[in-house]
Amino acid sequence: MVKAPTVDDVARLAGVSRQTVSNVVNTPDIVRESTRLRVEAAIAELGYRPHAAARRLRTRRSSTIGIHLDPYAGGIAGVVLDRFVHALTERAGERDMRVLLYAARTAEEEIDRLGDLLEGGEVDAVVITGTFHGDPRTGWLTRRGLPFVSFGRPWGEDDVEAPAHLWVDVDGAAGTRAATAHALERADGRVAFLGWPEGSGTGDERERGWRESVGAARGPRWVVEDSVALARDAVESGLRSDPDVTSIVCASDSLAIGAHLATALAGRPDIRIIGFDNTPAAEALGLSSVEQLPERVASGALDLLMGENGTVVAPRPATAGAAHVLVEPRLVVR
Repeated sequence: MVKAPTVDDVARLAGVSRQTVSNVVNTPDIVRESTRLRVEAAIAELGYRPHAAARRLRTRRSSTIGIHLDPYAGGIAGVVLDRFVHALTERAGERDMRVLLYAARTAEEEIDRLGDLLEGGEVDAVVITGTFHGDPRTGWLTRRGLPFVSFGRPWGEDDVEAPAHLWVDVDGAAGTRAATAHALERADGRVAFLGWPEGSGTGDERERGWRESVGAARGPRWVVEDSVALARDAVESGLRSDPDVTSIVCASDSLAIGAHLATALAGRPDIRIIGFDNTPAAEALGLSSVEQLPERVASGALDLLMGENGTVVAPRPATAGAAHVLVEPRLVVR
């Protein structure tokens, strides 16, 4: 068994004391640059990893990121967030950070839970998900001075040049633009959009990508809650009113599966259906879908939280143009 490198091994290779190595790991700002670079090179060469538990005791920090665990919804919903939480946990571990999951049914309940975690010193930072217009969590976190990043944009007037806080998101409009362009390339006719009721920031973004792509070939917009059964009924009705539809771009895989059932019942297997989220259910049915790439979202969230020095010390300023990571999804064609 190969012995893991120790702080003494790093000190010998860099030609410095154990304390200097400790300073480079925990308080690099107090170390002369030339010395710091020499120690960092030795750490990289040896593959040394500071003992996280000992560092937590020394720095009095938890080295822990809190993230909300959504209630179990069953079915298709939640697959993307499950992948995101898994990726965040894995990538945080690579940076010697832990992830703590907490449960809450409402935004207000989540604020109460965050208050308990903050008071107990259990987390150094938070990742929140499912942001919405007027989200009370972001203001509360800002006032408490707890570093955080959201998976989901702030939904302000200009989230890039005037961001309310750090955020990472998937470019939903880019995803549905690609889906619509693919549908137009593959068939003549009208391209419908099956989405959610107006007012959902995420849903509105995905609809915008379809609107920007259909142009003169504009098709109908069908609206329904995120339900396979309701989507099936909406598409059945929609096709009776507009039989020239040849493709349906959907805001989610749940809607896409409902549309797939409707077209099968209508005897229209020629209609191309494209979902969003690329869930195993869509793959099993052979449906094309937009892949959100939650692993890249997780990496972007950690980059924003931890910055260049790789630590979470204080809230980073939401600087225009540098406070966000927007991940471009990819279309998976089947």
